[in-house]
Amino acid sequence: MSDERKPARGLGRGLSALLGDEETAAPAAAAPAGARAVPIEHLHRGRFQPRRQFDPEQIEALAESIRAQGVLQPLLVRPHPERPGEFEILAGERRWRAAQAAKLSDVPVVVRETSDRAALEIALVENIQRQDLNPIEEARGYQRLVSEFNHTQEEIARVTGKSRPHIANTMRLLTLPAEILALVEQGKLTAGHARPLVGHDDALTIARQAANLGLSVRQVELRARTGGKPSSPKQTREMRPSPDVNLRALERELEQATGMSASITDEDGVGTVTFSYSDLDQLDELLGKLRRR
Repeated sequence: MSDERKPARGLGRGLSALLGDEETAAPAAAAPAGARAVPIEHLHRGRFQPRRQFDPEQIEALAESIRAQGVLQPLLVRPHPERPGEFEILAGERRWRAAQAAKLSDVPVVVRETSDRAALEIALVENIQRQDLNPIEEARGYQRLVSEFNHTQEEIARVTGKSRPHIANTMRLLTLPAEILALVEQGKLTAGHARPLVGHDDALTIARQAANLGLSVRQVELRARTGGKPSSPKQTREMRPSPDVNLRALERELEQATGMSASITDEDGVGTVTFSYSDLDQLDELLGKLRRR
């Protein structure tokens, strides 16, 4: 395998392996080792940035922190291929946007010479590690690695630290109708809602029902198995939204965080939380998330 075919070294171990521990842990009063200040107008959004949506409230909150403390962690950039003397952002676009909101004139950067392929890998890893990507942005990033740079799913898994089944299942979401993809991107459905609809004849109808009625992942799975209609009184009961609005909100939050079907039962403050998984890889992924918390 040539150097161009190899994933960027250190990506699986995180961005600290790229920036260096001393650079990511720099104090506010000093420029990070190896970093230099660059005028903010000389920086440009990365062409391979998979993230499309930035929460304005989060940007403003970060801008407030930057006004008080400055930019504590440098942006990772590379020379811009079309603008001599300027740079393309590989990692840190959120900090760049917040620094603009804070009206900074320059920001610290670390410059790296890197290929287009590695640029996409770095952008993916940064966003995945910070959980900044929605499932559709993540899937599109994986698809670009496959279609534009000939990555295999095994290589993507090694680069991102995700399991190969996770990569495959995430990429399959892109086969869904555009309206369903938009519902996931908008946060109205989770990846857990969307997965059972892949390849389903009534996928769009069930997705609309799920978004409008606030159905759980489990309820969507039942509708997918029964052609969009309950097949028994028990299933009819299961498909009704939970009468306790607070519990229903907690279930959706758990499903959003894990991508798995979740249910909560409660009696006078005592109850159980149940997760449903379709294979051992999904269970292993859940355990990995719990261990990292």
